[in-house]
Amino acid sequence: MAGNKNSGRNLKIKDEEELKQRIDAYFSSCFSPQLDKHGNPIIDKNGNIMMYQSRPFTMTGLADSLDISRETLRQYEGKGQFKEIIERAKRKCEVYAEERLFDKDGVNGAKFNLINNYEGWKEKQENEITGNLEFKKLEDIL
Repeated sequence: MAGNKNSGRNLKIKDEEELKQRIDAYFSSCFSPQLDKHGNPIIDKNGNIMMYQSRPFTMTGLADSLDISRETLRQYEGKGQFKEIIERAKRKCEVYAEERLFDKDGVNGAKFNLINNYEGWKEKQENEITGNLEFKKLEDIL
């Protein structure tokens, strides 16, 4: 990613636990408290503030929260001590995008995201050819 100051930058994270905490903080930051009509948080029957997902889970958002480029995050996914942790976070982003396929407002963005950012997702186009096909023997042609 030419021109991106974070491109190729190493993670400033020292160990797996710190990475897990920073990834969890990113996912938590995608939620906001539900508010009543007066702007007060809505509390459930157990005394907890009710939350809703106010921002989508994205790989770019995750990378930004870690202060690296999306490409650097992808490189870390493929190797080293952080591989499994980053794969787990990527799956969570993928699940979010896949679930948006069933939401009429999010389907186009989700489809684009899955096709371009995750392995195994591609759009197939099938063509049907109709008509009479004529086959000739090779010796009749020569």
